[in-house]
Amino acid sequence: MTRHTHHTHAARDPRCLEVFARLSEYLDGELDEADCRLIEEHIQDCQPCVDFLRSLRKSIEAAHHFSAPVEPAKVPPELEARLKQAWQAALARRHSA
Repeated sequence: MTRHTHHTHAARDPRCLEVFARLSEYLDGELDEADCRLIEEHIQDCQPCVDFLRSLRKSIEAAHHFSAPVEPAKVPPELEARLKQAWQAALARRHSA
């Protein structure tokens, strides 16, 4: 992750976009100490990133309390296998980036 010395807080500031992209990993405890520190330094003076972090935390909390009113249909085994394979590939790409 890039060290941020100054940013504009603009919607397309590349440093903010980099932080946005890594916030899920940050909240999941998947980043190393140095990357966590860079994110924490960045959000100390970046209100858009703080707002996004709060919104993301609220979304995660809401998802934990969500329950479907109707039991979803069973996923066919072939589709389930394909979804698991796609998920594993996405995780591998995420960890190699």
